[in-house]
Amino acid sequence: MTIGIVGLGLIGGSLAKAIRKRTGHTVLGGDVQDAIVLRAQAFEAIHGELTDANLAECDIVFLALYPKDALEYAAAHAALFRKGGILVDCCGVKSAVCPELFALAREHGFAFVGGHPMAGIEYSGFLHAQSHLFENASMILVPDENTEIAALHTLKQLFLSLGFSKVPVVSMEEHDRVIAYTSQLAHVVSSAYVKCPHAKKDALSAGSFQDMTRVAQLNADMWTQLFLMNRTPLLEELDGLVARLQGYADALRSNNAGALWDLLEEGNRIKVALT
Repeated sequence: MTIGIVGLGLIGGSLAKAIRKRTGHTVLGGDVQDAIVLRAQAFEAIHGELTDANLAECDIVFLALYPKDALEYAAAHAALFRKGGILVDCCGVKSAVCPELFALAREHGFAFVGGHPMAGIEYSGFLHAQSHLFENASMILVPDENTEIAALHTLKQLFLSLGFSKVPVVSMEEHDRVIAYTSQLAHVVSSAYVKCPHAKKDALSAGSFQDMTRVAQLNADMWTQLFLMNRTPLLEELDGLVARLQGYADALRSNNAGALWDLLEEGNRIKVALT
């Protein structure tokens, strides 16, 4: 197959490197920065540049862009995608992205499947792209009622070959609800936690500090879009967390050892059940 990747940042660059290393597929890559395309070619992450002229040659095209940019690119290039080909986005939200792309796919004769690779590090950009980034990760797929089983099978086989261990298929709503808790809330908490005036890396900080602050190092442009596009589920999770934290604060203020023990033990039981 010929696979096109629009956006050669951390995710797009890692997809390119993984496909080149693990498969025999041809990879074409495009980026708004010409220097990144040249670097990707120099590092043999791609076989050549993805352009409007060769876009129709691609059996699969990945949009590894911020949500708004993914929508704009798809709308501008919808007539150029290969008829019968597959378009996959890599955005961290789905209800704000997929409906428009499903409609474009129906209108122009290609398939669209929402995608979200559940992998990443605290750094961004092609320089940090890794061919092994997706090892043992999940690649979430979001089809609609028009998606053919053959397209899902093709994508699942590709993702498994890239190192993903699971390829769950879910609805837009389920994706956004779960991601609000498992990913977005963690980034909000980490960002707020690291603002403590005592936060610093020294001999007194331990693994817990590093674990809690890792994802505070983020791309503010991208995460602002993701948070606002998924604000209703995220607000529900954030409000719930604030309410639960208040219980700990109340137990401490009242010097209530029993209440505090109950809260801690409850959390411990839940964590043990999750492991």
